[in-house]
Amino acid sequence: MENFIAYNPVKLHFGKDVLDDLEKAVDEFGKKVLLVYGGGSIKKNGVYEKIIKQLNTIGAEVYEFSGIKPNPVVEDVNEAASSGREKKVDVIIAAGGGSVIDSAKMISIAIPVNTSAWDFFEGKIKPKSAIPLISVLTLAATGTEMNPYAVLQNNSLQRKLGMGHQLMYPQHSFLDPTYTISVSKEYTAYGIADLIAHCLEAFFGAGDASLSDKFVYSIISEAMQYGPLLMQDLKDYDLRAKIMYAATAALNQTTTYGRVSGDWGVHSIGHNLSLLFDMAHGASLAIAYPAWLKLHHDRAGDRIIELGKNIFNDDTIDGTINKFENFFRSIGCPVRLPDAGINKDQHELIVNAMTKHDESGVHHKLSREDVVRMIEMMW
Repeated sequence: MENFIAYNPVKLHFGKDVLDDLEKAVDEFGKKVLLVYGGGSIKKNGVYEKIIKQLNTIGAEVYEFSGIKPNPVVEDVNEAASSGREKKVDVIIAAGGGSVIDSAKMISIAIPVNTSAWDFFEGKIKPKSAIPLISVLTLAATGTEMNPYAVLQNNSLQRKLGMGHQLMYPQHSFLDPTYTISVSKEYTAYGIADLIAHCLEAFFGAGDASLSDKFVYSIISEAMQYGPLLMQDLKDYDLRAKIMYAATAALNQTTTYGRVSGDWGVHSIGHNLSLLFDMAHGASLAIAYPAWLKLHHDRAGDRIIELGKNIFNDDTIDGTINKFENFFRSIGCPVRLPDAGINKDQHELIVNAMTKHDESGVHHKLSREDVVRMIEMMW
């Protein structure tokens, strides 16, 4: 087992009506609030009204920044950070899914500095301080509500990168499954694929951590048991709660203890697909992960067999890979590029984009030839 440090300072509020305690959490930090959200869905599902009511109760000054995109861009983060800096905000509330919370994490560390947030991704500067962040989650998928990671897109450079720092943990995260009931069938499925991908990336990290493996088996089994039931009844609160909890547990670092950080080459490839085609993140992972497993048929065959035995009671490599692919397909995720409307005439564009930046993994390194082979497997 690899040495590890366990640290997670997020205070997670989970369940029905937990948002009633938002005012107390905000009041810990001050009265000037930057409220960050996306395209307006929080005004349809009741989250916005609830937040504003809570903030009015404590007499907070609220400055809003809306329009965060599903694949968030650095320009929006820089603009929001500039506004927060000018208003001297005390606390940030991020209300939405992973894109909103990721953006808010970068806003929180960008406000104290007078430079582009992209400089953090390029290693030109490191976070020194952060504006306290409170997240209100409305989409079960990325696990960002209980971890210190964020992903951001830079269209001018054609890059989509991730980073993490302990200053980027939310102080509080509010998870009421009620507010995920309005999420569409497609994005519910993509969220399930995303949480499974996070578990797999932890599982294929280096190191012998049998207890962490058991966490992975349990989370994936939970998603595979209750995910299809949820797809049949999107308004079932209990099913929404089960998937929401699973998504948080998949990337709150519990599955990584005793291992290296994991194997994130699949996420890098997924980011490229999102960048090129504005594809939903979870959809890109449902396409990329079966191809990654096929590429590692011989390199990580023992681990694939171990995974299959514990999740599917299948001790064959091909059977395990097929079962993952069939599951993604059964809940409505694309598993091939044409399923997402991407035709073979885009092949060269995809190859050039993915080999340009030497996309790789952490434990299982991907060569340029590997990436080209994976792309072939995605058709």
